[in-house]
Amino acid sequence: MSKTENEQIEVVDRLEEAVSVPASGGLPTDKINQGTVAIEASRAVAEAQGKLLIAKRFPRDEVAAYAKAIQACQRKSMAKRAFYAYPRAGKTVEGPTIRFAEELARCWGNIDYGIKELSQDEGKSELQAYAWDLETNAQSVQNFTNPHQREVDKKMVSLSSQRDIYENNANMATRRMRARILAILPAWYVDGCIAECKKTLAGDNEEPLIDRVKKMIVQFAKLGVTQEQIERRLKRKVDTMTAEDFVEYIGIFNAIRGGESKISEWFAAEPEAKELTAALKGE
Repeated sequence: MSKTENEQIEVVDRLEEAVSVPASGGLPTDKINQGTVAIEASRAVAEAQGKLLIAKRFPRDEVAAYAKAIQACQRKSMAKRAFYAYPRAGKTVEGPTIRFAEELARCWGNIDYGIKELSQDEGKSELQAYAWDLETNAQSVQNFTNPHQREVDKKMVSLSSQRDIYENNANMATRRMRARILAILPAWYVDGCIAECKKTLAGDNEEPLIDRVKKMIVQFAKLGVTQEQIERRLKRKVDTMTAEDFVEYIGIFNAIRGGESKISEWFAAEPEAKELTAALKGE
């Protein structure tokens, strides 16, 4: 028996121990359907065994996986969704998006990742974000508690609707899942794909950078951001944008469109809008 087979058997053994239900253990078992728990435990172990066997039978080809990921990063539709940006302490925080991480995981292959809700009490949910390389047995798991609250106008508002609670949990959990996926992927693989996406956005293709900037201005206008606002933040005309500027503003656009940040966090209001607001307030 090979070393890999022994490692996989050990993983399954640990899974069986983790999901086994003791006859008694201080838990309030009167509210737990023991039959359902036992069935789910057996199903989870069988599912894990199946994934490990498939990974062993069809191991990844790292060269082919990297080539497939680079090819994906050369597509404009992929590159445009690859980065996010948000303001923090007067600086811009940038990074790869969950869509980027999922695409890299798909190309790499034999990776199991996801989100689980472990429990839900009044006012909070306990969640788990994880990623597991089925070939190397590298795992990255994060358990966290997410309060059923949302920030509105810099104040925390409690959520009561199940839909709001679900969306809030999903939003917080996907960010952690992104980190877990990127944690188990090789650094050279991730860095190479990030560079390729930036190269695609920068315009190392047939369309000039200025044409892409103009199209970006049009898309910003649909969100309510004018060219003048962009130029005030940029501190110069948009036709002087560099490739690095363009990548940054694509990240800002994605963050605003996705609801991760607000226009006011990035751009100052138009002078006319400020005057109208002041007049309405009687200032």
